[in-house]
Amino acid sequence: MRRRLLALICITGSLVSACGMLPSAQKRETVTVWLMKGSASKQFLERFTEDFERTHKNLRLDIRIQEWTGIVEKVRTALKDDSGNGPDVIEVGNTQVPLYADGGRLVDLTLESMRDWGMEKWLPGLAQPGKDGNRQYGIPWYGANRVVIYRKDLFEQAGITRPPKNRDEWLADTGKLDSGGTQGIYLAGQDWYTLSGFIWDEGGDLAQEKDYEWKGTLDTPAALRGMDFYRRLQALGAGPVDADEEHPPQAGVFADGKVAQIVAVPGLARSIVQQNPDLKGKLGFFPVPGKTAARPGTVFTGGSDLVISQHTKDQFAATAVVGALTGAKWDTELARTMNYVPNKTTLAGAVAGEEGVAAMAAGAAHGRATPHTPQWADVEADNPIKKYMTRVLDGADPQTEARRASKKITEALAPDLG
Repeated sequence: MRRRLLALICITGSLVSACGMLPSAQKRETVTVWLMKGSASKQFLERFTEDFERTHKNLRLDIRIQEWTGIVEKVRTALKDDSGNGPDVIEVGNTQVPLYADGGRLVDLTLESMRDWGMEKWLPGLAQPGKDGNRQYGIPWYGANRVVIYRKDLFEQAGITRPPKNRDEWLADTGKLDSGGTQGIYLAGQDWYTLSGFIWDEGGDLAQEKDYEWKGTLDTPAALRGMDFYRRLQALGAGPVDADEEHPPQAGVFADGKVAQIVAVPGLARSIVQQNPDLKGKLGFFPVPGKTAARPGTVFTGGSDLVISQHTKDQFAATAVVGALTGAKWDTELARTMNYVPNKTTLAGAVAGEEGVAAMAAGAAHGRATPHTPQWADVEADNPIKKYMTRVLDGADPQTEARRASKKITEALAPDLG
């Protein structure tokens, strides 16, 4: 408003001689943006910056790339900085938004989300973690989730003419593939993200809130059914029961050539082919099957949201950056460039020509995130879900172990009153 008044004064003619001395007439406001390493290519950011600054003559972007390692404390520190020198816009992991919204450190973007940004079309696994009550703080940017990567040649040799459409078909097909020295599927015993999807499909959850208190719910009948399906599927391969999908990295196991399927993000296929070039052209993708053919299975949706610091120097400028980055034009461009899922279900067609990303987008439409509480990070720090899975796969009583793990989750989610 001050700049508009100054401009109006200049037009009156009474201060024409002084107008050239007003720095605000020429100076651009700088918007500092923190983005994570690997989220967007250098070329994408150059194109976006050029376009944004061309269409916003009074703004300049200062994009600073951050490392994921140690980012939580770095962001927390930045959000406390009221000097005006901190970041205005920050990319955060979708499940991290509750950590930063706690304490009123973020700008409430509910109005813009409803009025301008079409929030009703956002991927639920990105949008839901960005809310605190009815307020939207995290704006979905891009998503990524697991699909099934499979060997087309091994499927053909087993007489399987198309990917399975439901869980029963998946189990039957995997059983056919699990023979002659080939694992039907490589599924590590502690892949709790994949387990989460099976639990959600059964109507269960990892934890639930009631009367403002969180409680672990792995011992509910629905959650136990999800674990039972995981047990049956995992048995059709030789995945270690006491390790997760990174120990050893499952891309390397798959590249050895004796595995028919893994559950992973599609981008892992590049690493597989790099390690075993003979597999080029032999890999396919399909969404994790659901209980029926009517829809794919529910999957954990990872990805990033954009937030605005409460201490931003110019909230309108920061909002303009968020709106541009998450809008259809540049969000679609990012998805095509980086093989991501766009932030809206209505943009899935933009990546339909890429088999792996199309499979990912189909699953993302039914994506979920971890329980919406800042304390969930404490659960993952010493993850009782992993220990629970190993014990069940080793033959322990599922209900007993589920009660034990649920108790640990409840304790970790208890508010810190100290």
